[in-house]
Amino acid sequence: MSDAWLVGRARELRAAVQSTTRAEQLGIVAELDVLLEEAQTRGEPLMVADLLRSAAMARLSTPGLSPQAEPLLDELLAHTRKNGLPVLRAGAHALQGKRMILAEKEDEALTEIARALAILDDLPTPATPFETRVFNRSLVTALVDCWQGLNELGLYETAEEVSARSHRAMRESAGPHEITLQMFNLIEMLLAWALRLERIKHTNQAREKFAVAASVAAAVEAPFTESLFRLREAPAIEQIGLIAAAVAFNDPGRSHIERLKRLFTQRSGAQEQVLVAIALARCLECDGQGEAARDVLLTARREADEANTPVAARLNIDRELARFELAANPGLPEAVTAYTLALERELWDMRESRAAALQTRRNHERLSAEHGAIAAQAAQALQDPLTGLPNRRALDERLRALASDENMQPLSVALVDLDGFKGVNDNQSHAEGDDVLRVIASTLRDTLRGNDVVARYGGDEFVVLLPGAPAASAAAAMNRTVAAVSELPGHLSRGVTLSVGLVSMAPSEHPESVLTRADAAMYQAKRSGGNRVYAATQDSPDAS
Repeated sequence: MSDAWLVGRARELRAAVQSTTRAEQLGIVAELDVLLEEAQTRGEPLMVADLLRSAAMARLSTPGLSPQAEPLLDELLAHTRKNGLPVLRAGAHALQGKRMILAEKEDEALTEIARALAILDDLPTPATPFETRVFNRSLVTALVDCWQGLNELGLYETAEEVSARSHRAMRESAGPHEITLQMFNLIEMLLAWALRLERIKHTNQAREKFAVAASVAAAVEAPFTESLFRLREAPAIEQIGLIAAAVAFNDPGRSHIERLKRLFTQRSGAQEQVLVAIALARCLECDGQGEAARDVLLTARREADEANTPVAARLNIDRELARFELAANPGLPEAVTAYTLALERELWDMRESRAAALQTRRNHERLSAEHGAIAAQAAQALQDPLTGLPNRRALDERLRALASDENMQPLSVALVDLDGFKGVNDNQSHAEGDDVLRVIASTLRDTLRGNDVVARYGGDEFVVLLPGAPAASAAAAMNRTVAAVSELPGHLSRGVTLSVGLVSMAPSEHPESVLTRADAAMYQAKRSGGNRVYAATQDSPDAS
């Protein structure tokens, strides 16, 4: 199996999982797990991310399996952070939102989608045309994942903005399948939006949405014929319930009934199944088949419960059933009808609060990310990139802080220089020299106390700060370090040893002064043959 085959097969399975029986869905889940295992063996980051996403999505689409998506999404988040894949990380947060919606935790879903959008708000610009194409494909996928969550939360205006951005991103990189999926998503959003507008008696606006959905349904035919959604030689309206529903909502009547009946019995996504049922019920009602229409809605409601359909979609069925009951009981008190409408309008107005919460959390996530980036840059400014140790600037700050803290006295300071390091660089290579520096840095850290500070002073010199260590204890500690380095295997140390100058910092002594004394003591160690510690006081140095 080539890498391209793995990714392509996962793509085919993603396209099929919503329109199959549960037994077939379970088979798709099992096959995707096999593909994921193979991808993880190969280790290519983008491919692993794609397969993790596919395996999670298949579980989110299969009734009863959505809890199993959680560990896969957690792994996807960790994987995308580790490998620097921000667009795919945004998509993982969006899928977490989808999982929360299925678990009826809509507030948590809002937070996850806000995180996804915040990441997508501040993305790096690709450097090459090839990177731009790959970037745009990933961006479209992440935006679609966000869009689906926003649509299910009823935030149609924000979903519309995300859909428009997705359309812009796909212009240069999308194929027929991606274009078809984008148009399907747009139709689904328009239909759900229209039904929601009907519930608050915004009838004219609802009709406009239905009309636009029908026009998009007519335009989808061309890309559909080349997409993975096409399963046989027939128009999209004969194969895809969403397309048939869009046309029927715009002009309900007898001509759509047989087609919608057939498509209603086919497996499809939870939202699509609800839309097909409502469209079919309206066509049956127009044809004078009220009882049959009611039966379709009751069947759809039962199946929606079994499929763990999002709350917003189930409410649309409930509203249709309530409308039938009102028609069957014209004597129902007017106060009940007025009360129902007032509740619907209050729920509609609550969308504004939810939209505001989304924007607030989105801004918070962006600010948190910016703060984290600034903090990371600040940390890097204080770190030696080769060894990972604090650098000269960080050493100066730490030395001043320890010198002014009475609880850290006495404070011992050691300057460490590598014996024979120049020969490693001259006779072998600078890469070998860098390896030696990293080994010495690691050994210094490992042989000293956790609160001792080890910093790279520059070149092949290190400084060690030993707070609360009297001269004798500090000398013993540094002697252990010298011995540890001298006992390293030759292929690690390349024969390098340590010369250490050790001093105790005097009260009120300037940091530069103590480092100068430590440097002088280090040269005494070198003049004595190296591979040793030379301890000195301000008045009279003593070898150790």
